[in-house]
Amino acid sequence: MEEEYIKLVFGLKLKQIRLKNDLSLFGLSKLTGLSKSYLNEIEKGKKYPKTDKIALLAEKLEVPYDSLVSLKLDKNLAPVGELLQSKILKELPLELFGIKESDLIDIVANAPTKVTAFVSTIIEIAKQYSFGKENFYLAAARSFQEANNNFFPELEKAVLDFAKAYQIDLSRSVSSQELEEVLTEEYGYTINNDDLKTYKALGNLRSVFVPKTKTLLIADHIDEAQRAFIYAKEIGYNFLGIQERLYTFTWIAFQNFDQVLNNFYASYFAGALIIPREHLQKHIDAFLAKPRFDKTFLTGIKNNYNASPESLYQRLTNILPNDYLLENLFFLRFGHKKGSDRFDITKELHLTHQHSPHGNATNEKYCRRWVSIRVLQEIAKTDSEHHMDLQISHYPEDGLSYLVFASATRDPFQPDTYRSVGIGLQVTDALRKKAKFLDDPAITTSNVGITCERCAITDCSVRQVPATMLLQEEKNKNIAEVVATLQAKYS
Repeated sequence: MEEEYIKLVFGLKLKQIRLKNDLSLFGLSKLTGLSKSYLNEIEKGKKYPKTDKIALLAEKLEVPYDSLVSLKLDKNLAPVGELLQSKILKELPLELFGIKESDLIDIVANAPTKVTAFVSTIIEIAKQYSFGKENFYLAAARSFQEANNNFFPELEKAVLDFAKAYQIDLSRSVSSQELEEVLTEEYGYTINNDDLKTYKALGNLRSVFVPKTKTLLIADHIDEAQRAFIYAKEIGYNFLGIQERLYTFTWIAFQNFDQVLNNFYASYFAGALIIPREHLQKHIDAFLAKPRFDKTFLTGIKNNYNASPESLYQRLTNILPNDYLLENLFFLRFGHKKGSDRFDITKELHLTHQHSPHGNATNEKYCRRWVSIRVLQEIAKTDSEHHMDLQISHYPEDGLSYLVFASATRDPFQPDTYRSVGIGLQVTDALRKKAKFLDDPAITTSNVGITCERCAITDCSVRQVPATMLLQEEKNKNIAEVVATLQAKYS
């Protein structure tokens, strides 16, 4: 047992016993002759009393000595004990959000019963939604991105420093060949393009890195853009001096939060290297200045970069909020199997938390009016390389509208599977001033919901299921009104 945990448990038990005896710290101090400040330090888990002091406390509080020093907690404190013993407070990226571990410990010590109820609730929710450690880590990393508007100047600068040091021309598309030269010549990598394909169980992996021999095994079915991103990410790990990292892409499991955060840093570095900020700004400026929407924009600028549509959309989430002050933005990635009626959100980012939609794990049917789903339906019919579309999505319930771009492509790692990536920009005065084409009549506006089960749109031709959640809410409302009438009548 860690000494820190033992002190915390003793402090929690002492405080619980003191409160049961209706004693203040001042009262316990008078009863035992121990100073109030000393007792306060004990209860906060900062000090552990010597044997004679424990015996004195046990005597005055009329509890058995063995019970007081036991690490066994009663049912009211057991969940808090599990929380402390699990070391989750040490795994939480508290420093990213300006929180000290001692702050949370003080909260636990000051209100153990309420904190216990809160922890128990979180545990139950996690079980209900199959919320594992990876989900928690990814949610924390996403919150970190959102708190920083998904823009990190130090990583942008690192890319410029790298390009200068290794004479990489950022005014043109960066090829995988020149990145491979840096990996092999500067960092001593060996690139293996053959062996990964012999292991069928690794079919969905794009790369595996073996640190002992610095061997990077690459899947044989990746394209040039994917290869460039993998190389750029490996350079990011090395140039940024990252030690705690993942060795597979895509990831299998995270052991700790540092791996999650460092994976994000390396990915951000890779995106900024392949799609340079200054170069992308020129394309965005030209796009926003046009009086009519240019349908070739996203497919056109993709040809200027050695990048996938997803990398391009992800990069826009860095640039638009910071350089164009378009902070009311969300990013969504969907997955879809041909012949299936399921459309699943596999990645999301919301720079302000009001945006719809948010992913859910309740198996509800996402609104089929979304352009992100429509492009998936279209590409599944045609099996084309890339399908892009846009619309203005209006949510009648909250009165907000979003200009949404979405692109769908085949999933190169799973047969008959497709994915779409999309960005939604809230239609505000700021967006209208910057996007001259926003009033283009060719851009369709569609009323949308979040899921069919929660949608009040009555004339929807693509509705999948009835609005069961709304019907239940209406039923409950009617019941409440009748009960209120009865209360008034018979009071």
